[in-house]
Amino acid sequence: MHIQKNISLKKLNTFGMNVSARYFTEVDSLESVSELTSFLARNKYSTLILGGGSNILFTADIDGLVIKNDIKGIEKVDEDDDYYYIKAGAGENWHQFVMYCVANQYAGVENLALIPGNVGASPMQNIGAYGVEIKDVFHSLEAYHLSDAVKVGFSNSDCAFGYRESVFKNKYKDQFIITSVTYKLKKKPDLNVSYGSIQQELTAMGIKDVSPEAIANAVIRIRRSKLPDPAVIGNAGSFFKNPEVSSAYFIQLKSQFPELVGYNLENGNVKVAAGWLIEKCGWKGYRKGDAGCHEKQALVLVNYGDARGEDVYTLSENILISVKEKFGIDLVREVNIVPGIR
Repeated sequence: MHIQKNISLKKLNTFGMNVSARYFTEVDSLESVSELTSFLARNKYSTLILGGGSNILFTADIDGLVIKNDIKGIEKVDEDDDYYYIKAGAGENWHQFVMYCVANQYAGVENLALIPGNVGASPMQNIGAYGVEIKDVFHSLEAYHLSDAVKVGFSNSDCAFGYRESVFKNKYKDQFIITSVTYKLKKKPDLNVSYGSIQQELTAMGIKDVSPEAIANAVIRIRRSKLPDPAVIGNAGSFFKNPEVSSAYFIQLKSQFPELVGYNLENGNVKVAAGWLIEKCGWKGYRKGDAGCHEKQALVLVNYGDARGEDVYTLSENILISVKEKFGIDLVREVNIVPGIR
């Protein structure tokens, strides 16, 4: 294990924030993780696990140890009459993993194409898009406890999945490094084309026989048309979660804003689009210096070049305040703020 000092993280976060880590190391195997956890059990460092850097906003230099998870490998570990069980290293690129599954006819993750980040972040965030979430295809994961230096397995129920939530963002935050994730993928596709604009895009593509590959390609086209490429404009995708309101409050809001769209949830609440709320508050296309709100999608905050993390954070604070004042709704950030919100 090699620990480096004062390493720039600019190329390791999709916002492109120019911050540095006081200490930095990489792990690319179970052996290196075991060595790392043994080291941390003897030496007290504050730690940050970094995957694809796609759901994080750095607001200052990191005065601790940043651990880059680069564990690779994809393999079929089991199958039964209905499912393939596919295990992937936490450092695998998520989109490349999705396309690998599509190419091998492992169905279930095609709606999650082109989501930035790595495999290890998928259960942490319970990533989701177009009617599918990780909890729908998750089987298990393996992780090492950073301070106890022991390997632990987690089942679906152990992860306590919620909307962009898991036990790793709450009870066990910053305590584990995920080494691999195993997904339960269908042999006979159960295609989900009812959410969002997928069906419309398939029609535009001239697709009549829908397949996982066709859905993945449709999702890629939709995302590329609406969302900025982090390689061109720094961003972390959706910055805020779509909020839930009670059905009674939704009816009240609907009477004031007839164009408001809501989605009924199993718990009786209604989910509304955070992007729509933000746009109606006038933020879409806003820019101050190099921090802004994307011109095509108000849910995406961007770094046009030299914005500081503090600039983007301040913008997000102002958005939260305006949405609360106009709609009485408290938005919640989906992006992780590091160091934590002051």
